[in-house]
Amino acid sequence: MEQRSTLIALTATFLIVVGVLALTLDSPESVDATELAVEDNLDLVLRKAEEGDAYSQMYLGLKFATGEGVRQDDGEAVMWYRKAAEQGNAEAQHYLGLRYATGRGVPQDYAEAMKWWRKAADTGHVDAQYFFGSSYAEGTGVPQDYGEAVKWWRKAAEQGFAEAQYALGVAYGTGTGVLQDDAEAVKWYHKAAEQKSAAAQFFLGQRYAEGKGVPQDDAEAVTWWRKAAEQGFAEAQFFLGLMYVAGKGVQQDHIEAEKWWRKAAEQGFAEAQYRLGLMYFAGAGVPQDFIEAYAWLNIAVARGVQIAVSPRDSLAKRLSAADLSQAQARAQEYFKKYPPRHDD
Repeated sequence: MEQRSTLIALTATFLIVVGVLALTLDSPESVDATELAVEDNLDLVLRKAEEGDAYSQMYLGLKFATGEGVRQDDGEAVMWYRKAAEQGNAEAQHYLGLRYATGRGVPQDYAEAMKWWRKAADTGHVDAQYFFGSSYAEGTGVPQDYGEAVKWWRKAAEQGFAEAQYALGVAYGTGTGVLQDDAEAVKWYHKAAEQKSAAAQFFLGQRYAEGKGVPQDDAEAVTWWRKAAEQGFAEAQFFLGLMYVAGKGVQQDHIEAEKWWRKAAEQGFAEAQYRLGLMYFAGAGVPQDFIEAYAWLNIAVARGVQIAVSPRDSLAKRLSAADLSQAQARAQEYFKKYPPRHDD
């Protein structure tokens, strides 16, 4: 599981995270409130920015980025970020890096993004350190180098940045860019998990379930999987369902298992769709319903769960022609309603 997730955790999700943060980090809330003496007077902000005040230039860039108090304009945001960045304002350097990484207001240019992130990272800017490291993991703007990725993630992790702590946990768990070390993996997962990183909570739960880097403890595994599951993390929802069926770390409860498998299944998690189909087939935790069972099993088969073929075909023989037609129609409906996850 952990090895399978390396590309997801360290590389494939990087571009998605960049896009999200480009939307969410361009906001005045990310700036130290003690520096916002000019916040409510945009005329004063503009005057100070035009006079060369780097903080005002950065803050004006934020305003244009978000459209708060001014017309939203990515080009203007970039212009003011650049002015502040060229004066050494680390926040502006980071935002400018995000803009180049996502191509908002400028042509996408990863090398240019790396240039500005490096400048901000060298000053200790934690977000920039994380993204600079992630660029090395992805190989965007620089040759791929997990050793460099780990170096920069560590700098951010030691400042308490949860995403970097999680990334370090994965690196130590898989031996990516560092010597494999279960105890170190657990240490960093735990730090990130305490900050509500759902991915870290899931992997920490996995560690307790397997007894890797910590004493084996099903109840502790359930605790961390539940935290991740309640945040919508599909893998955790699936494994929590398994624990309820097996009665490991919790009282056996098929109704609870069905609840969590349904949540994962509705996120497109194919293994959960298969398990949910079996529950309807057997009437475990839910009323027996062959049409519903067929629908979920058929989706699981379509998404590569080969073990679902036999129960699905068995059901097809039991259903009348009319019921089979209804089951196939429902499967088609669910297939569109619950699209597959990108990492399945």
